[in-house]
Amino acid sequence: MCGIVGVLGHHEAAPILVEALKRLEYRGYDSAGIATVNNDRLDRRRAVGKLVNLSDLLVHEPLAGKSGIGHTRWATHGAPNVSNAHPHRAGPVSVVHNGIIENYRELREELAGHGIGFETDTDTETVALTVQYFLSQGRSPVEAARDTIAKLDGAYALCFLFDGEGDLLIAARKGSPLAIGHGDGEMFVGSDAIALAPLTDRITYLEEGDMAVITRNSLEITDAKGNIANREIKTVQIDSARVDKAGHKHFMAKEIAEQPTVISNALNYYLNKDGNDIDLPGKGLDFTKIDRMVMVACGTAYYACLTAKYWFEQLAHLPVEVDIASEFRYREPPVSKGTAALFVSQSGETADTLAALRYCEDKADTIVSVVNVAESSISRESNLALPIHAGTEIGVASTKAFTCQLTVLLLLALKAAHTRGTISPEEFADKLSNLRALPGTFNHAFEQNADFKKSARRLAEADSVLFLGRGLMYPLALEGALKLKEISYIHAEAYASGELKHGPIALIDKKMPVVVMAPRDGLFDKTVSNMQEVMARGGKVMLVTDAAGAKEAGDDVWQNLIMPQVDPILTPILYALPAQLLAYHTAIAKGTDVDQPRNLAKSVTVE
Repeated sequence: MCGIVGVLGHHEAAPILVEALKRLEYRGYDSAGIATVNNDRLDRRRAVGKLVNLSDLLVHEPLAGKSGIGHTRWATHGAPNVSNAHPHRAGPVSVVHNGIIENYRELREELAGHGIGFETDTDTETVALTVQYFLSQGRSPVEAARDTIAKLDGAYALCFLFDGEGDLLIAARKGSPLAIGHGDGEMFVGSDAIALAPLTDRITYLEEGDMAVITRNSLEITDAKGNIANREIKTVQIDSARVDKAGHKHFMAKEIAEQPTVISNALNYYLNKDGNDIDLPGKGLDFTKIDRMVMVACGTAYYACLTAKYWFEQLAHLPVEVDIASEFRYREPPVSKGTAALFVSQSGETADTLAALRYCEDKADTIVSVVNVAESSISRESNLALPIHAGTEIGVASTKAFTCQLTVLLLLALKAAHTRGTISPEEFADKLSNLRALPGTFNHAFEQNADFKKSARRLAEADSVLFLGRGLMYPLALEGALKLKEISYIHAEAYASGELKHGPIALIDKKMPVVVMAPRDGLFDKTVSNMQEVMARGGKVMLVTDAAGAKEAGDDVWQNLIMPQVDPILTPILYALPAQLLAYHTAIAKGTDVDQPRNLAKSVTVE
């Protein structure tokens, strides 16, 4: 969601803050601003829209000072306008905030009782005004911030800057990530390490309930109980090139192209040196003691879990329940002993997924996570954290993280099947051999990019698109529909192919493209029957299949997109590519913002 940066430096803070905010643009935002302290005077600049608008403003109205905070806002409470943009200021204090203050109405009433009025529609303004009130009562900045934080309910990452305090930042987190960067006589604050990568590689991650008092030469962290908490300083390697487009027009295009490499990285991490066994980190997981799995995630990660359900049940004969995190946490389902609870999140900070994990932590036999950020909250709070090794993903629409999630989940399912004896050693070896060849198969599939681009131009003319799939292709149909609507803004829905006659067929007409994800597998004949029903009603079928499937489907198909033939269990990973490329090229044809689609954020760290 929102991006936060803070600087106590040797040089002018404004350009450093803006550059750091640029590295957080991938999170999504609709306004931006910075505040600095110069000669003990607090001042700020804010602008609506892209960061270039803030940069233009700073040219005409420069902001001096070597201490500052910055923010990119994704509107929750209050419209995206200058008044509601961060940093918020109340007299001698300015604050930036990621999250939602759930009791802001009660705080407003309390402040109104003290004769304090409001200038914005935001929940964050109550934080700044409460600090200002405590300062007016004679408290120090540290005391005023601590007393304010104690009154807050909800989720927050906060960073405070004070008038007359050029060597002080105060930061706090509850439910939203925040990191402290250590320099040489300089200190930094960031929503994540990416923002701080050009400034330092020495990072301290705040934990839940932490508050940090920061000067250029000191860092004091107290935990949720007010006790001194010495958090570890970690060296984090973030290659700056990994957050550049590397010659591609968009981050999404770059990240799609990186998939053969990152899938190979994931395989190399989990396969032993001979490539004939799967090694899990730490103590691993004893699948002989597990009789049920619960998988929880949001968005694209949820579709990865739906796919994994097929793998675990078919290969390992292990029952799996899959749930959307926001529903799971409020349904309060019973979680019995012998249950492994598995959580998938690219960022490792997804608010609903993290809350679901905490619901399970004293109920499930073990907590497993599949994450892309090793130091994330979900990773740290798991018994077993499985990194996906996708590297930094900037595009809001997940691509390489999704295929790496699928790869790791398939490896885990194969490990379970091998341990439980539900597949033979020969079949296990064969599956691993096919997996090792998958990156090369991806490269071969990229040769069809021109065909995807041509077909996407036709999809761009549609008002609505239907996606169909059976078995392992059903979650991929869901993912294809999500990708298309995320970045092209075309209405898209997905159904299991067998559900076509139970309602969706009413939508079929000559204007309705129907994308069918269907490799030539054991379910293909049934899918062909569904395609015939679509074509008999004038529907335009775009069939994503292999050469054998295209031949069997016949000549009446509107568009054929041919994929390499692979082991059926690998098709969800490989067929993610056409789902991504169709969406990408359709968005290009529509002229939409591919990397930062409207209303979306990369990491949803609030409800």
